[in-house]
Amino acid sequence: MFVKSGIKITDSILVITLGCSKNIVDSERLMKQLSANSIKIEFNKENSEARTVIINTCGFINDAKKESIDTIIKYIHDKRNHKIDNLYVIGCLSERYASILRYELPEVDRFFGVKNIKEVVESLGFHFKNELIGERFLSTPSHYAYLKISEGCNRKCSFCAIPIIRGKYKSFLIDDLIEETCKLVENGVKEIILIAQDISYYGKDLYNNYQLSYLVKKICDIQGIEWVRLHYAYPLGFPLDILNLMNENSKMCKYIDLPIQHISDRILKKMRRGLNKQKTIKLIENIRKIVPGIAIRTTLLTGHPGETEKDFYELEEFVKDARFERLGIFTYSNEENTYSAKHFKNSIPEKIKLQRANNIMAIQQKISLEINQNRIDKNYKIIIDRFENEYIGRTEFDSPEVDNEVYLKSKKPLKIGNFYQVKIIGASEFDLIAVTN
Repeated sequence: MFVKSGIKITDSILVITLGCSKNIVDSERLMKQLSANSIKIEFNKENSEARTVIINTCGFINDAKKESIDTIIKYIHDKRNHKIDNLYVIGCLSERYASILRYELPEVDRFFGVKNIKEVVESLGFHFKNELIGERFLSTPSHYAYLKISEGCNRKCSFCAIPIIRGKYKSFLIDDLIEETCKLVENGVKEIILIAQDISYYGKDLYNNYQLSYLVKKICDIQGIEWVRLHYAYPLGFPLDILNLMNENSKMCKYIDLPIQHISDRILKKMRRGLNKQKTIKLIENIRKIVPGIAIRTTLLTGHPGETEKDFYELEEFVKDARFERLGIFTYSNEENTYSAKHFKNSIPEKIKLQRANNIMAIQQKISLEINQNRIDKNYKIIIDRFENEYIGRTEFDSPEVDNEVYLKSKKPLKIGNFYQVKIIGASEFDLIAVTN
């Protein structure tokens, strides 16, 4: 048992991660430091016996903030009932609302922001080990990992609070990222998923030119890596040269996450996205022309202030025409201190925002079913993620947690984390059924 400033820390700590995959990486870096201090780590465990809980929060939109607050309150109740001794809150929510949270939730022992791992470790009474910077305690299955290549964002999207929370764009050094990837591979990782708020901008701040393609080439050269996947590429300034690499290197998944947000010129201008309808459509056409068969994942937003029925109809027709392989949607959240919150009245009722989002997903559901049905009788390479009465895996066209899965029937035992050739024999809106070849 460790004691510092009257706080008792047992040999077990529960770390709960909310929000995006970038938060997962932050938690994994923290957990590595804690485990190096001989602390047993549990993460996202429902029935943990840990007496110390650290919650890594999300503060991006209202739904995420509510989830974070609800989780904190749950563990405040546990603390009141003497089920836990210590409660720490870190991450985006506490970065953004630290003073309010300290006043409203005094039961929380400490609040920390998004860049305070060293302070968290030391406040718990442990030693922060500089030699472990860049190393992680993986919370994902051991065969895939996220690689965060930058922090913050320089874009000026009117609705987005990320630059307020995370600050300006800061690329991480290529050599450091390669070293981090090599360590992940040593621990069995076969799929690397590059993440950032904006991978399109990578390298510009450090090297005075865009370096995403160079970084990806270096990662593909690492022995042991079999798949490299790209997330969150901003449409404006999209690095088209990365598409040539997808064609040239079999390790590159033919997959790109390209958040479009909207298609109406009026709304794109209000959103301050920097791209109009014509250029957006042209970009999508170029991507598909250069990489035939690529899976494009996008994100859309309904109910931005000023979105008329005409604007929304334009978005519906665009979704029908573009036929995205993967699509997620959010309703507008009025985030304080953003440009939209300051300059536009949040006049669209929540009911209308949600109805519009549901309409888009109904269109996408039909598109997704048709795309999946076209995969029947075709052969694909998949990675096995887990076993739940049957094997569950993914194709190169699917990212973990957010995309389609393949349910695999096999007469012989398969190994989690290995790749197999399969034949698709069935399809639903968001999943495939396969057999081993």
